[in-house]
Amino acid sequence: MSTQVSAEQDLRGVAREPLVLSGRDYKWITNRICGVVENGQPPIWWLVAIPGALLSLVLLFTLVYLVATGVGVWGLNQPIAWGWDITNFVFWIGIGHAGTLISAILFLTRQKWRTSVNRAAEAMTLFAVVCAGIYPGFHVGRFWMVWFLAPVPNANAIWQNFKSPLLWDVFAVSTYFTVSVIFWYIGLIPDLATLRDRCKPGLKKALYGIFALGWRGGNRQWRHYEMGYLLLAALSTPLVLSVHSVVSFDFATSVVPGWHTTIFPPYFVAGAIFGGFAMVLTLMIPCRAIYGLHDMLTPKHIDNMTKIIVLTGTIVGYAYLMELFIAFYGGNPFEVDAFHMRTVSGPYVWSYWTMMFCNVIAPQAFWIPWCRKNLVVVMCVCMCVNTGMWYERFVIIATTLARDFLPGQWGYYEPTWVEIAMFVGSHGLFLFLFAMFIRFLPMIAISEVKGVLPQSDPHYHPAH
Repeated sequence: MSTQVSAEQDLRGVAREPLVLSGRDYKWITNRICGVVENGQPPIWWLVAIPGALLSLVLLFTLVYLVATGVGVWGLNQPIAWGWDITNFVFWIGIGHAGTLISAILFLTRQKWRTSVNRAAEAMTLFAVVCAGIYPGFHVGRFWMVWFLAPVPNANAIWQNFKSPLLWDVFAVSTYFTVSVIFWYIGLIPDLATLRDRCKPGLKKALYGIFALGWRGGNRQWRHYEMGYLLLAALSTPLVLSVHSVVSFDFATSVVPGWHTTIFPPYFVAGAIFGGFAMVLTLMIPCRAIYGLHDMLTPKHIDNMTKIIVLTGTIVGYAYLMELFIAFYGGNPFEVDAFHMRTVSGPYVWSYWTMMFCNVIAPQAFWIPWCRKNLVVVMCVCMCVNTGMWYERFVIIATTLARDFLPGQWGYYEPTWVEIAMFVGSHGLFLFLFAMFIRFLPMIAISEVKGVLPQSDPHYHPAH
């Protein structure tokens, strides 16, 4: 510990907290991370993977039933044309934002603490986007016609409306998913080669060898790898802003009171990062305890992520207050009534104040250092944020559409068993995919964690 602390002093001579504790070396890091993949999984892994698989089957059943019967099995009505389907879509897209932020933006800004959490965050991004893509795909009703969303010639002479943000959703989400997959896979290549070299001859060794693309760790390979990783990080960075901004345009470009506001793009982006970091902590803190990763996922990592949560949570709270201010200051009676029914007298008041507590009040606990160090408090706040971010999307969609311009068109939305089953099933699919990721791939980037050790410094000497 003392050698690490002294080797990582800043220019003012103040000791920095090391990113890997207990003086661990290269061999220990390799054995600990690879051991998660090579050894048998603990019982709690099965308690996540098996229910996740069963819930995924529930999701599959509801999707088959939906296609066979029609979207009328959802609780959508007049005037509420969007319900839990789009709520869950926006929720899952937001969850996927933290992966690109941690991997790309923190990499470009040379934040070394990202190395212990970026791999799991990238995987979480992919699985969340998979869950998100289910909802708009099946929302069209005839799922086999969903390819009409792509701008390709077709026999029906149908061409897409490029002025619609719904079309740009397809481009934004598909581009985000494609770049995220490539970025995630490129970062995996050195670690896949490590697993390949440690495996006994057989199918597993052959598969790791195929996906490692002949990696041998030579100087030329590392040079090309680092350049490619840097370019992908630069390409991924604009996606953090563009994807959720485009999603917000689905609402902001309408004339519906409660949606027609220019604050939606930055508000959605901050909320997505807010919810994404909370989900990263929700997943990684249990993994840290189960697999003994305390020396690599240190209190410093958790502290940094909680600080980002309280920052983005404060931005989200500011956006909530500005929405109220703009509605009442603008003097539009429809806007005033929309927010009055959302916050004071409407049937969904309970959901609005649940959102406010979970997203604005609960994260303020992280201003207290003790709360950032107490993992029970961190998990409780993160679960509040996960809940609050879903309620935020529900409040934006359901409470806004429930009150149309004419009182004769007012309605109330209640989800059906199909929507509830799809909601629960999508969470099961997410957990099952994440469990499979832990089982077959290193959840922490071995090569990147080694790069933050004092031994990786070319000027390092044991005498220091």
